[in-house]
Amino acid sequence: MILRRLNDWVPQVRAAAREHVPQIAANTKPEFILETLWAILPYLHTWGRLQDEDLEVLISLLSIDGIPSRLASKLVEVTAGPAASILGQAGRKPVLDNFLPTISEEAVQPAVRAKAYLSQLEERMVWFEGRKWVWTDIRWCEGRHEPVLGERAIKVNRSFLETLKKAARDSSPVVRRVAGNVLIAKLDSIGTEALPIAEILSKDSYPSVVERGKFVLARLKA
Repeated sequence: MILRRLNDWVPQVRAAAREHVPQIAANTKPEFILETLWAILPYLHTWGRLQDEDLEVLISLLSIDGIPSRLASKLVEVTAGPAASILGQAGRKPVLDNFLPTISEEAVQPAVRAKAYLSQLEERMVWFEGRKWVWTDIRWCEGRHEPVLGERAIKVNRSFLETLKKAARDSSPVVRRVAGNVLIAKLDSIGTEALPIAEILSKDSYPSVVERGKFVLARLKA
């Protein structure tokens, strides 16, 4: 309830929440804080009254002792739900950066593994902040909502090719497609070292993965 007051329509209420959240959190068990963050983070982009100072108070809870390791474990173990979205939102802070290799290899949900692999391969964490209206033809009052993404550069301790090879051998085609997409995007910088990874993808059982592998092989032969 106190965290929801950070999105209150009355500025004085939000200020009171900002003042008391740290003290309440300091006297709350980490597992309860994690449970609350797990429920809130997927819907953070819908909190339209949330200001930067309110967001900072909420996100700072991720840095409390015991929260990062518990969050990483839950991201690995949970079998359903918006875990991939939670991983992105938690990526606003560097609390999970060191856990990304483990998450990418051991998470039960393919979407979570794909998100963790992509973050390492791109060396950045990306999260959804909301949508903005963009006019396509103001004369006819036509437009559309486009996603607004936030991102933060991350430091990766494992080599790019090692991570890419692991992604290409993942048990899920969702993750292997990520490997194929990154391989194509980074082909100019990878060069001939892309050959063994492309061969792995070209022999995949899923056509969408195969076509990515064959595309890279054709490019390398050309």
